[in-house]
Amino acid sequence: MFQFSGFNMVFPEGGRHFKVNYKCYSVSMLPGNERQDVEKGGKIIMPPSALEMLTRFNAEYPMLFKLTNAKKARESHAGVLEFVADEGKCYIPYWMMDNLILEEGDTLTVENVSLPVATFSKFQPHSTDFLDITNPKAVLENALRNFACLTAGDVIAIKYNKKIYELCVLETRPGNAVTIIECDMNVEFEAPVGYKEPSKPRDEQPQEVTQDNVMEEVVETFQGSGVRLDGKQKKESQLNNPVIRKILPRGVPDYDFKFGSLKFDRSVKPISERVAKSEEEDMESNSFQGEGFSMKKSRK
Repeated sequence: MFQFSGFNMVFPEGGRHFKVNYKCYSVSMLPGNERQDVEKGGKIIMPPSALEMLTRFNAEYPMLFKLTNAKKARESHAGVLEFVADEGKCYIPYWMMDNLILEEGDTLTVENVSLPVATFSKFQPHSTDFLDITNPKAVLENALRNFACLTAGDVIAIKYNKKIYELCVLETRPGNAVTIIECDMNVEFEAPVGYKEPSKPRDEQPQEVTQDNVMEEVVETFQGSGVRLDGKQKKESQLNNPVIRKILPRGVPDYDFKFGSLKFDRSVKPISERVAKSEEEDMESNSFQGEGFSMKKSRK
């Protein structure tokens, strides 16, 4: 093992491999401007010497790292955002410090690794508030653009509409740690923590909706005295008798509707019935007295 100022670099037997111990701090401790972009994703900030060593070792791109807290036996994986940290220090998102059970200034082992490309992942929200999002898959897909890899068992944090949502990574395929850079990954969601299926009341049974249940009775009357054009007296049945009809109230669909037919709500009798009835009434009346004659003279 070779000792450098502020950090340790390990060369394992059989080849050169990047494995360094850093003092770990949250992003809020990074000197200079506040870096909100680090908290939104799963990437860390390392010192410039790390880039020099990785280049010398011909590290694969994209660069992925395994983060290990040896004291708590906790592991996670991350990408790298920039190489601008002070020598001997690295800065990681706060949610990642929670996963690794790290305090400010604790020792963190950073090791360069190669991970398989993700094909499937399953998440479980830690709050039912996640159900309020209209399109959760689209929101998650947009948030994961700031991540380089996923580790099963981690609890990641994404920000949407000024609110932080935590999701547990339940499963990843084809391994427990995968890279999600330029991949086609299927995503599934488990029911959020604390979610309960809405229970249906047992006593109340849904009522069958029929045409008779929604029909309304409408009374139609004609106010005023009517007269016949032929001068005949009106019958008693025609003197202001109310007509009761059943119709559907406005806004209620016709459940008996048959495709291809149109119904018009009119109380009109066919013309053939009206003509036959009018001829019958004329034959019964005695309004015309006298004999008829022909305008054509008969030949003798």
